[in-house]
Amino acid sequence: MVERVIATDEALILLETLKETHGELMFHQSGGCCDGSSPMCYPRDEFRTGESDVLLGEIGDTPFFIAKDQYEYWKHTQLIIDAVDGRGGMFSLEGPEGKRFLTRSRVFTENERAELTGA
Repeated sequence: MVERVIATDEALILLETLKETHGELMFHQSGGCCDGSSPMCYPRDEFRTGESDVLLGEIGDTPFFIAKDQYEYWKHTQLIIDAVDGRGGMFSLEGPEGKRFLTRSRVFTENERAELTGA
């Protein structure tokens, strides 16, 4: 089964570290500039999603949402969430860890697109 969002081993390790400290988490990828263009990690109950958000999938049992307008730009790609050294968004939980989540992507193949659309 094709997944719209996946994570690298490095991202999953960082995610588990954050869960130990903060409990259940969630991600949101918005379309804003600066911090808003990075995947942001929040305590699950502290960020409200709504009609303008799409649940893209889960990584490490953690829901990953994307802003609906961003989804329209990215729907032809698989998002690959990675963790790299550096400072992330100031509101994202990984900031004090000296790591940041980073979104990479790859274009779906024609077969994958067909599977995703149910064709």
